[in-house]
Amino acid sequence: MTDEPQATRKLSLFAMVGPGLLVAATGVGAGDLATASFAGSLLGNGILWAAVLGAFLKYVVTEGLARWQLATGDTIIEGAVDKFGRVFGWLFLPYLLIWSFFVASALMSGSGVTLHAMFPVFENPDDGRVVFGILASVVGMTLVYKGGYPLFEKVMRVCIGVMFVTVVVTAALLWPGTAEVTRGLLVPEIPDLGGNGLTWTVALIGGVGGTVTILCYGYWIREEGRSGSEHLRTCRIDLGVAYGMTAIFGVAMVIIGNNIEIEGGGATLIVTLSEQLAGPLGPFGKWMFLIGAGGAVFSSLLGVWQAVPYIFADAWTLLRRRHTTQENLEKAHKVDTKSLSYRGYLFAIGTVPMLGLVMTFQEVQKIYAVIGASFIPLITLGLLIMNSRPEWVGEEFRNHRVTDTVLLIILGFFAWIAWRTLVS
Repeated sequence: MTDEPQATRKLSLFAMVGPGLLVAATGVGAGDLATASFAGSLLGNGILWAAVLGAFLKYVVTEGLARWQLATGDTIIEGAVDKFGRVFGWLFLPYLLIWSFFVASALMSGSGVTLHAMFPVFENPDDGRVVFGILASVVGMTLVYKGGYPLFEKVMRVCIGVMFVTVVVTAALLWPGTAEVTRGLLVPEIPDLGGNGLTWTVALIGGVGGTVTILCYGYWIREEGRSGSEHLRTCRIDLGVAYGMTAIFGVAMVIIGNNIEIEGGGATLIVTLSEQLAGPLGPFGKWMFLIGAGGAVFSSLLGVWQAVPYIFADAWTLLRRRHTTQENLEKAHKVDTKSLSYRGYLFAIGTVPMLGLVMTFQEVQKIYAVIGASFIPLITLGLLIMNSRPEWVGEEFRNHRVTDTVLLIILGFFAWIAWRTLVS
């Protein structure tokens, strides 16, 4: 056997787990760091299982999105417009605009706080948050505008590697013991915490892996040229590795949070965590965690900056056409990242949400949580309908009974989260 085929197989395996890692990293931002750390600090390692469950639920939903696209050639948005009419697009587009503003503001704020913690050149932390947040946005816009998908993918791989390794190593240095971790993973428990234990556990499950950002996966597998049944196994492996890493990351953050007492909230938690880690781990531990947190927040920002304009351009192209025909859908597949709709939205998402920096991170994150809370149950309902019809996806790609059961559980669970979030 020659060396060349071996190298080819290795390259293929490396490329196989690309888009999944991108969507998983995009879904992990400052809010997820905060939620997992708070949960660990308040409830302990007994809820490690919740981080794994949250990653699994997001895997099921994202796999359903990929399965629809591989079966039909359409993204879930294109499919919904085709099957349910243009009214779906006109309802989705305003939602995307509002979501984009608040998620972008939250990511700028989170990046600003993290960078200020690393480089405290401003006396007023709020000034540092705003200036560094704007700087992070401009850098993200420039990378996406100049380098396109290839440069974006390379930068993201670096950020993901830094994020994953540093956070996991930090957790390993604070390791509470194999027996305790195993028990927390395999024996589900929810501490009472004065009646708040369930709320924090639910927040941990719901916060792992993103909301609207899971739509990005369809566009990134299209960039990789994946279509048809031959790529279904590849996507499942890709997503399995990606959400496996997401689960490990969530577990690591719970372990880190369990070792320190947390005060404050939102993005300021990153600073609090790093300062308290300086005690047990020294300055090295503090900086290692800050670098990992910076990688997590910036990879999320960069992923949103690259893919959300693609979602907008796709939806906008569909809505501008008079009739939704198969020919129009095929033309819509050819979204040009150099088009006015893509680049215009890239500029808008990188600049307009700077207005949100006048609000505190906690305020922005709260509004974003309310807006994003309803997305997963809606997309899950769509997958239950669209992937269950063999005349739409074929027998090979349709949901099995087990998949339908899991999706129904996800629908009920996240609908409950959405209701609680909206009520509170």
